[in-house]
Amino acid sequence: MEQVERVAQEIGFPLVVRPSYVLGGRAMDIVYEAKELEAVVKRALSASSDQEIWMDQYLLGTEVEVDAISDGENVFIPGIMEHLERAGVHSGDSIAVYPPQTLDFDMQERIIALTESLARSLKIKGLLNIQYVIYHKELYVIEVNPRSSRTVPFLSKVTGVPIIDWATQVILGRKWDEIKIPHGLWPTGDRVAVKAPVFSFSKLQRVEPSLGPEMKSTGEVMGMDKTYEKALYKALLGAGMSFTTYGSVFVTLADRDKAEGLVLARRFAELGFRILATEGTTRYLKNEGLRVEQIAKLHDGSNEIIDGIRKQKIQYVLNTTTHGRVQASDGFAIRRAAVEHGIPCFTSLDTAAALLLVLENISPGLVPL
Repeated sequence: MEQVERVAQEIGFPLVVRPSYVLGGRAMDIVYEAKELEAVVKRALSASSDQEIWMDQYLLGTEVEVDAISDGENVFIPGIMEHLERAGVHSGDSIAVYPPQTLDFDMQERIIALTESLARSLKIKGLLNIQYVIYHKELYVIEVNPRSSRTVPFLSKVTGVPIIDWATQVILGRKWDEIKIPHGLWPTGDRVAVKAPVFSFSKLQRVEPSLGPEMKSTGEVMGMDKTYEKALYKALLGAGMSFTTYGSVFVTLADRDKAEGLVLARRFAELGFRILATEGTTRYLKNEGLRVEQIAKLHDGSNEIIDGIRKQKIQYVLNTTTHGRVQASDGFAIRRAAVEHGIPCFTSLDTAAALLLVLENISPGLVPL
């Protein structure tokens, strides 16, 4: 712990803490303050006690993903995808959007140039996948994988490009010009496509439903339409999310998320939803002028929250977590109750914002009430 604390002081919070050499972000966590550090390090050691602990600076930026084909000299990029959730949610658990909705031309040109440079300098022959994060208008590389990724079938369907066929021919030694692979970025069409993760939390009891660096999805679906909002609606619907245009939203937020959560709670209220919250969140939202009904916490002896979920009196749960994510905590019990009773539970504010965008843009006749 002395080493951990020294490194934390050198790098500064927030941090990404993880055991080395794990797949799917296993036991990886984001640490926002010193008092959380020991619990997270112990969790990482329990998953992999004989390996090193790695600590990195965490940049809360926009995550971007790129698939490309290279023969070591020539490079072709079928598409750039923008993650809806900010960096910190595993790429397999994030909603990916093609083409990007917020990246300007200059940033896309920088992504293309850096992808081509990395592919050539690493002498990659075949497919590669790169994950970037954009933080304060700077472009950072998270990782470069010299292999196919889960986004390849998604991009192939959206663009019509035979990505696997072309990459396989490159690997087998055929010349670039013989295969007739283009250069640079493939032009986008008139459709927007959204890849959404599918989770099995209701079937996997005792699994923590909150999203983070550790991958938890068990599949994915795709929605495509002429507008982003409609493509997003189709993807979320395909992923099993229920859409209700009336009722109650239960909100309980970590202190660091209260200001951003206020904006979302206000948007829910403007759509006519009742806002329910625990004491601390209620106090904050009321001080900002929002009408809120307070509900007692579970550890105060009340079962009102769980009963509201079980009896379908609560339609959405917005719950951001601290590192008290243990099975005895209120938050864990609330999140488990929500997923087990089919109530959408959002632990990422970005995903909740996506739901709100759909609710604000779809016509009442489109949603099964």
